[in-house]
Amino acid sequence: MQDEAVMRADIATNFEGMRMQGFLAVVAVLLATFVWVVGWYWPTAADMAGIWWRSDTFAHGLVVLPIFLWLVWRKRELVGGLSPMPAPAMVMAIAAAGFVWLLAELVSAASLAHFALTALLVVSFVAAIGWRLARVLAFPLLFLFFAVPVGEFLLPTLMHYTAEFTVFALRATGIPVFQENLFFVVPNGRWSVVEACSGLRYMVASLMVGSLYAYLNYTSLKRRLLFMLVALLVPIVANWIRAYITVMVGYTFGNEFVEGFIHIVYGWVFFGIVIFVMFWIGSFWREGAPATPTATVSPAPVAPRSWFTLLSAAAAIAFFPLLASQLQKPVEPFSVALAAPAAVDGWQAVEGEALAYQPSFRGHRGELYQLYRRADGAQAALYIAYYAEQRQGEEMVMFGNTLNGREGSGWRRLRTVDTRVAVGPVREAILKRGDNHQRVLSWYWINGRVINNDYLAKALLALDRLTARKDDSAVIAITVPAAEYGEDGRVVAEAFIEDFAPAIEAMLAGVEARR
Repeated sequence: MQDEAVMRADIATNFEGMRMQGFLAVVAVLLATFVWVVGWYWPTAADMAGIWWRSDTFAHGLVVLPIFLWLVWRKRELVGGLSPMPAPAMVMAIAAAGFVWLLAELVSAASLAHFALTALLVVSFVAAIGWRLARVLAFPLLFLFFAVPVGEFLLPTLMHYTAEFTVFALRATGIPVFQENLFFVVPNGRWSVVEACSGLRYMVASLMVGSLYAYLNYTSLKRRLLFMLVALLVPIVANWIRAYITVMVGYTFGNEFVEGFIHIVYGWVFFGIVIFVMFWIGSFWREGAPATPTATVSPAPVAPRSWFTLLSAAAAIAFFPLLASQLQKPVEPFSVALAAPAAVDGWQAVEGEALAYQPSFRGHRGELYQLYRRADGAQAALYIAYYAEQRQGEEMVMFGNTLNGREGSGWRRLRTVDTRVAVGPVREAILKRGDNHQRVLSWYWINGRVINNDYLAKALLALDRLTARKDDSAVIAITVPAAEYGEDGRVVAEAFIEDFAPAIEAMLAGVEARR
């Protein structure tokens, strides 16, 4: 009996040893895949890491990889009992993710490039370890998407609803408020909802923490999804309450007190309270820990077909950075001259008069800003920034290029709507600085096409690059003093566009032809 017990102990020890060897083999495959992907796409990966390090909103990205490794370690018993069996079908998924990354790289769409790289890493892992292991590691693999620093497109919406709730709550408690979009005034001070007040940082971090909580505490998909909904809604509502309390404290005790109050409450202490409330809510439907399944050790040699899959996946991963390097060859700096259209239908160019408002666009090949005045006294300003052979930092649609005025100029946007004029779809905005209002009608010109959407402009530029067409583009803005003309200002702007559209089109086409 004793010999039999010793034999069983030896078998169990050998079994555990084989299981650990199998686990280490899977980790080695994952590590090799990670190094291969990140090595080829290092600039994009480094850009993501830089955002994690610099941005409070996306600082949670710094812990995504360590948490991923811990989640894989928790599955070591199951992982160690399975051998990697490469999945040939995932080579096509690698190609799809690589192609999306290429498109994003060609037009410098950073968020899309970050998402594509993360998707490429995940599908490469699946291609390398196979479907059986991927099913076991499904949540850790999907958890990697929290590394993508995305969500800033939600800022305007989150800021809008934060301002609306704050104003509603103030009025409900008897405090008179005058609101103008994101800006509002109470009897003893002025307030505005800025990006830091949007609650985005709470929301994205809460979703990450909430997903971990749901995964570790629930087995039912319904309960997991329900808790994820809680993780989404609680930080949003909590941020509304935080904004209201901040204004109330400032209203009651003075703005000087609020300065210190914000530094204490607005940071991670408040976030800790939000997480506590979220976990407290989730505790009401917590499930018992599920039984941990076991897996027998099933080592299998890597077949020739598997080697072919691995080599095909490796080649697909490397193909797109190599193609991008060919499509994005360096361009010598150059500039183009833009000539202001001549007088048209009573409009005369005005020289030497200071302009109150100017857009802020960088990286252009040429720029024009000309003021015109009509015989009846109406005036309008024409702004054009011309782009060609666009590269990173020299693009028409990129971060920092804005119609909101130059940095530090004090202009703020009150509203934006899409409309149609003689040239096609345009975007109309009202800007304010003090008592000065400006109405701005703007659009993009891309190889003769009129576009008023940033995302569509990026897509068309990517298409032109892939089809070897020139990427000549321009941003065009017509500005009239909105306060001076009221609603008639739009009539003035439309009349100016109708009068000058042929001349502007001819001038832009002429610039393209000379190159």
